[in-house]
Amino acid sequence: MRLIGIVAVMALLAGPALAQSKNMQKYGDPDKVKSPTEIAAEKEAERAYQRSLGNIPEQKSTDPWGTVRSDNTAPKAVAKTPAKTPAKPKAAKSEAKSEAAAKQ
Repeated sequence: MRLIGIVAVMALLAGPALAQSKNMQKYGDPDKVKSPTEIAAEKEAERAYQRSLGNIPEQKSTDPWGTVRSDNTAPKAVAKTPAKTPAKPKAAKSEAKSEAAAKQ
């Protein structure tokens, strides 16, 4: 009984596999010649496909991290470091402090 069940399962699985390979083009076989109606049908299908692509509206690019950022703009460019200014003498700073203290 078990053997009959195994054979039945194998037959059920082999049927679709045989049907798929029956009409398949083998490697190296020449292409099938298409009739003018088949060629016209393919061209019309291609035109219909291209027209349908034109009906799709442009999608905005989404920013998944947009809600996390504090500002919704693109990251700013790295600021260049300013050129160093000549150092002022320290004595001038101390004189300004002493003058401010004197006024009080």
